[in-house]
Amino acid sequence: MRRIDVVERRARLALRHRLTTDTRSDDPVEVARSLLALHSTDPSSVYVGAWARMRDGQVADVERALYEDRSLIRFMGMRRTVFVTSLDMAPVLQAACSRTVAARERRLLLKMLAESGVADDEVTVAAWLSETEAVALRALKERGEATATELASDDPRLSTELVMARGKAYEGRQKLASRLLLLLAAEGHVVRGRPRGTWTSHQYRWAPLTDWFPGGLTEWETREAETELARRWLRVFGPATADDLRWWAGWTKTQTKRALAQLSPVEVDLDGTVGLLLADDLAETPRPEPWAALLPALDSTPMGWQHRDWFLGEHGPRLFDRNGNIGPSLWWNGRIVGGWAQDGGGEIVCRFLEDVGTDAERAVQVEAERLTVRLGGVRLAPRTRGRTWLEDELAT
Repeated sequence: MRRIDVVERRARLALRHRLTTDTRSDDPVEVARSLLALHSTDPSSVYVGAWARMRDGQVADVERALYEDRSLIRFMGMRRTVFVTSLDMAPVLQAACSRTVAARERRLLLKMLAESGVADDEVTVAAWLSETEAVALRALKERGEATATELASDDPRLSTELVMARGKAYEGRQKLASRLLLLLAAEGHVVRGRPRGTWTSHQYRWAPLTDWFPGGLTEWETREAETELARRWLRVFGPATADDLRWWAGWTKTQTKRALAQLSPVEVDLDGTVGLLLADDLAETPRPEPWAALLPALDSTPMGWQHRDWFLGEHGPRLFDRNGNIGPSLWWNGRIVGGWAQDGGGEIVCRFLEDVGTDAERAVQVEAERLTVRLGGVRLAPRTRGRTWLEDELAT
């Protein structure tokens, strides 16, 4: 069994994830495709993650790709998480990941509707939901784009009140329009469009998916899509373990085993752990020049594997929140060496968690200055994750 050491893995990460100076791109679509998708739970992660891999990226470049050229699309994919991805990836993600999420969401919504009393039996509830979906899609098409609140005002059925987490201490209420849009997004009918506020806002207007795909999504058979997604993931994140793929995709062990069986990957030795590589991807990677990067919270690179020791070391407790979400990280030559945050005045503050030498410190400072220019005074704040230990320390 061929051994792949951490030096080789870090070289692959650097070059394939466009983190070295000479692999940066001018096109955010190329960046998204290089990572399969940009993590979008926190909207700012899309922009900061893209800029780290672009030569001269600006807010306008990413917005143009998302909302004018519509060459990028915001999409619910792996692990019921929102990503920004290229148009060639979206149909694969929908069939391989979103389709399963959508089935769960539909069952849950039908249960909540039955509890709300819209009808007396399951068949009637399902018919009621089907009619209401058609109403919502027709209203959205007429408006062009709309918020969930705006859509709820178009028909009384869309204002039906749902009880969330019924019987729990954190029980809450939500109008059907909001929950229905989530389902329609997972099923590939609607898309999160422009945010209501600035590029850091997580409150979106919704639009028909046909604004991005006039003929609708290309239909993939689920198992074929799973195999294709596994192939693309191994190309970007390999060598890696089957557990890494299962975690990243949000699949079951059965799904993961089935997808990999179709690929027949080569087993390699990752310092005592069995890793996988595509059979045509065994060539040694050229060693990149020294490089530094400031990556945002929830960046797609550190969130690409479940097992991260080979680039994270012992820094996890300081850089991850309690739910397993990584905060802003400092990188030097393929490994995480610290973190960064903005202080009370909005200035980027970097903290090294180990001695990296003056070359690394200078390179990180250059990247911090580059990011400062792109932020233009905008303050970033955690929205859908907890603050990390290091962020709390640096922000004071």
